[in-house]
This record gives sequence, C-alpha cells and structure tokens, in this order.
Amino acid sequence: MAGKVKWVTDIEKSVLVNNFEKRGWIQVSESEDWNFYWMSVQTIRNVFSVDNGYRLSDDQIVNHFPNHYELTRKDMMIKNIKRYRRELEKEGSPLAEKDENGKYIYLDFVPVTFMLPADYNLFVEEFRKNPSSTWIMKPCGKAQGKGIFLINKLSQIKKWSRDSRTSTFLAASSGKEAYVISLYIDNPLLIGGKKFDLRLYVLVTTYRPLKCYMYKLGFCRFCTVKYTPSTSELDNMFVHLTNVAIQKHGNDYNHIHGGKWTVSNLRLYLESTRGKEVTNKLFDEMHWIIVQSLKAVASVMNNDKHCFECYGYDIIIDDKLKPWLIEVNASPSLTSSTANDRILKYNLINDTLNIVTPNGEIPDSKWNRSPQKDCFGNYELLYDEEVAQSENTDRDLRSRSGPSVGSKGGRMNNLGKPMPATWK
Repeated sequence: MAGKVKWVTDIEKSVLVNNFEKRGWIQVSESEDWNFYWMSVQTIRNVFSVDNGYRLSDDQIVNHFPNHYELTRKDMMIKNIKRYRRELEKEGSPLAEKDENGKYIYLDFVPVTFMLPADYNLFVEEFRKNPSSTWIMKPCGKAQGKGIFLINKLSQIKKWSRDSRTSTFLAASSGKEAYVISLYIDNPLLIGGKKFDLRLYVLVTTYRPLKCYMYKLGFCRFCTVKYTPSTSELDNMFVHLTNVAIQKHGNDYNHIHGGKWTVSNLRLYLESTRGKEVTNKLFDEMHWIIVQSLKAVASVMNNDKHCFECYGYDIIIDDKLKPWLIEVNASPSLTSSTANDRILKYNLINDTLNIVTPNGEIPDSKWNRSPQKDCFGNYELLYDEEVAQSENTDRDLRSRSGPSVGSKGGRMNNLGKPMPATWK
C-alpha cells in the first residue's frame, strides 16, 4: 500500500475510473486519507468553503481551482474580459487599441454581451442601433444548451422578463439564476450547409505564473439540420445549438460519428478550401484567444497550489474565418457518444494525469509544475509566463516581432504588429 496514490471521485465515469485503476492507484472513500480527488464543481465549493475549515495537505491535489467560475460562468467570463480590456487600456497597451468606431482591434473575440437584468437598458440601446439583429439568451450557470433561446424583437424579451420575474430573471447576487444576452453570430462558417463549433481542451497547472497546455485532439460538433438565418427557424435548436445533449434527440442524428469531426479533419478541410496560410492564422488566433482569456482571469483566480484544471473551450468560427469565444466549461463532458469519443476522452484524462502527477507518484503540491516533455502525450505547451517574461525582459512591447511562446512556428506576426507581444 505504501507509496500508492489513493484516489476518490464523485464522477462515476469509466474513462476516469479505468485511468486510475490502470495506474495501480487505490480507490478510497472521501472520508479517508486521499491524494487525488477528481471532483464535480459542486464538491469543490464544499472542500474550499470557509465554513468547512478543511485544509489540503501537500500530498493532495484536486481538479478545479476554488473560484473556477470566474472563467466558467458565462457572466463572470464576460465581466473579467471587459475588466481586462479596461486595465490594458489604462496601461496604454497597444493590445487595447481601438478602431475609429471605438471597437477593439485585437481584443474583440467575444460577442457583444450584456447581463440581465442589470444591463437591460444598455442592451435596449444596443438593440435599437441594429434592430434586425438576432440575440441569444443563456442562463449563466447552466450547461448542455439548457434554457437557451434566440430573440429578434424587444417584445420577446419584455414578455419573457414579465413571465420570469418571479422565478429566474434575478441578479446573480440573489443566488438565483441570472442570464446573459449576446449578439448571435448569424454568419457562422458552414460545412455541408451545417453550423458547427469547436470543443478544445486546455490544461492549466498554475495561474501565477500562468502555465497552460493545449490538447491536440479537440473536435467539431455539428448541428443535424442545415443552417438558415431565417427568423422563422429561430426556435429550431437543431439548426442553432451544437450541444450533443440537444442534437442527439434530432431525427438526423448519426450515432456512429455523433455529428463530430476531429480538429485535424477541420484543419485539412480548411487548408484545401481556404489555403494553408489562412488556416494557420485562424488556429494561431484561436490559441491567442485562449491565452488572453486565461490572462483576463489570472489576477482574480485563487491560485491554490493543490489545484489544476482541464477546461473545455467552445469556439465558433464565422464565415470570415474569425474565431469567437463562446464559453468555457469547468467540467467538460466525459460521457462518450461514440467509440472515437471514448478513446479521445480516455486519452485526455490519461495525458492530463501524466502532467499533473508526473511518473504516477504521490502528488506534491510544491512541485515546480514543469514536467518532462515526454509526459505531454497529446498536449503541447501553449504558454509559459515565466519563459515569456524572461524572454521579454528587455524588449519593448511595440517593437517586438519575434515568434510566440508555445505557438507553432511563431506565426502570430501575421495578425498585426502588436500581436506577437501579447503572448509575452
């Protein structure tokens, strides 16, 4: 028994349990001494609650940061990105540069979004500037497409707010469900006439200094019904929402491939239809967006040394090949909808464990967070703040034009002069 990692989980998924058992680790109960706890987002609140008074020891690690919701709640993510932009603007950073219409040139990677009910008047003002626009309403704390709907008339939101006032249309501070309303990306890139989004996995081992890894085996999730911007189809979620939890109920859902494509297939498709250079630029922009979103929350994240996190990033690409960050998931689904899906998720867990528990040994929360490269598996280092800072110490942000840290081939300078420096 000595020297074996003792694990516990409250997520009974075979891809998790099989990974732990394959390592010869020993399953224990939550009330016993454990070293590794892969827990749900509900449990993390209890572990780190002030009332609980529980203190983790150096040989214990968990799979969430205490206040992960700063990035993974839809409203908090937007709030933190807006704050990050303001801070960069105040510092005079070239990243916060705006065009003649007051729009961010580089930091415009989330759709225009408002919190409801707090920002209702601001939303109405924005809506009236472009009354033909479509907006998407989402409850802040729900997943899998639950509670989402589209609107294109102010009367719809007025009716909804009246109907909901006594139940869900409440501010986040009340402890009840709040909503975000975002400008709907109504010109998505289509493949075979269908809308899709990307699910990309990102592992963060520490926020200060920021260190994150990109998983190479992400996938695209397709809608089962061909896309139309027609307002008559706003209620048809099989046209608009890519969530498997929704699409699997459609008549056209394919149980063999699950409406999924690998990211490598997407890259091949784009290289053949749009060209290699444009495709490389798109992927670099997606990686850049991920790093910026993590930087936006780094200062507010409780960077507990016992924690790591594997996030599920959802990104939509529009028909101009501009990527948009839609949301970040704290507990990306470990349910397998196909055989390939199961293999991917098993490998994702396996590679994550190899990085956060090097050599499968009992964790040490004081480890230097720099595993050997042969532990990476299908991960690649996306950003290492310590390396970036040491490389950038004596360089002026505006004049830098070298390669980006963790980005293949350093293509970020395709995105305009200040862009390469943003990785630093």
